[in-house]
Amino acid sequence: MTQPPQFLSDDRITAVARRIDRPVVLVGLMGVGKSTVGRRLAALLRRSFVDADDEIEKAAQMSIAEIFAQFGEGYFRDGERRVIARLMDQNHGVIATGGGAFVNDETRALILDRGIAVWIDCPVETLVERTARKNTRPLLQGGDPHAILTRLHAERQPFYAEAPIHVSSRHGPHSETALAIIGAIDQWL
Repeated sequence: MTQPPQFLSDDRITAVARRIDRPVVLVGLMGVGKSTVGRRLAALLRRSFVDADDEIEKAAQMSIAEIFAQFGEGYFRDGERRVIARLMDQNHGVIATGGGAFVNDETRALILDRGIAVWIDCPVETLVERTARKNTRPLLQGGDPHAILTRLHAERQPFYAEAPIHVSSRHGPHSETALAIIGAIDQWL
């Protein structure tokens, strides 16, 4: 797992950005900071940013919670895969995915084939704290968030581990995680 670098110069960031030839796709559990870190990462790389969950809600004209409630998780995951494929085709620079996207075999294969998959991870306690700020997470409804996130972390870790890049998100500034991603991409390329 990559830790935040002490310093990456603007020239080094620009050099790494030039070498990136496909979307950087952020994966990981809800609450790790994919959207916030993704925006910061896109700004540093001077690339576009898009949140797949936002795009799914636009396409469906309903919230993710409503999609889950009305149609179920399987239906949602199928639509999620199609939206992520479209976003990759549109050549967005940084794409933040939903927490379960990379668990889906077809979506994971798509991301691994056509993007640079980056697994952002953090301790479950941090996830509980961060996800408590919103009550719009369908998988956390009606249960103990700590228990649910602990279970999801254990279940999904083998899938997330298929991402070639793994960074840790900490309580510090999101720019540190974004810089760690750039450093890890630099090493990976």
